[in-house]
Amino acid sequence: MSDDETLKVYAQKAEDYAAVVGDDHDPHLADFTKALPKGGTVLDLGCGPGHVAAALADGGFDVTATDAVPEMIAMADAHPGVTAYCATFDEISGKDLYDGIWANFCLLHAPRADMPRHLAALKTALKPGGAFHIALKSGTGSKRDAIGRLYTYYTDAELTGLLEAAGFSVTDHTSGRGKGLDGTYADWIALRAYG
Repeated sequence: MSDDETLKVYAQKAEDYAAVVGDDHDPHLADFTKALPKGGTVLDLGCGPGHVAAALADGGFDVTATDAVPEMIAMADAHPGVTAYCATFDEISGKDLYDGIWANFCLLHAPRADMPRHLAALKTALKPGGAFHIALKSGTGSKRDAIGRLYTYYTDAELTGLLEAAGFSVTDHTSGRGKGLDGTYADWIALRAYG
């Protein structure tokens, strides 16, 4: 993510964000972990305060967590069993490293033009047959929310096409509506795919 204003908002509101997502028991996480080998390696991309990374570590997985905001990394790294690094989406690298990649509401902050490159890097980092979870706000276009974060919106068909172009096989599609840090409700989509 290269949008300085979005990073600044997350840095300033790190504690507020941690409180908002701390009570969020994502039902997709249980399904995601069932697709992973016992003790497998997982990347929590855009990990925020590390709640999901901590749950994965508690489940016996070898977790690497990344986020572009140092304040988030400090919180994530404090969880037992979590190794957290400050890194942007542009720093995704490596081949066949992870049995699973969890990209929950993070890549929606990347510019649309960068998404194919980011997905290709994630596909390369994922082991063959590995599980990939992605969730984004659904819609079209790009805009800033009420607190200044930049969002890029995708339709299910558009995101599916991008994943398939990157070499993923998409198996599950879900959608819903939820309240964000800015206090507004938005529609979302979540897809599971395999490398």
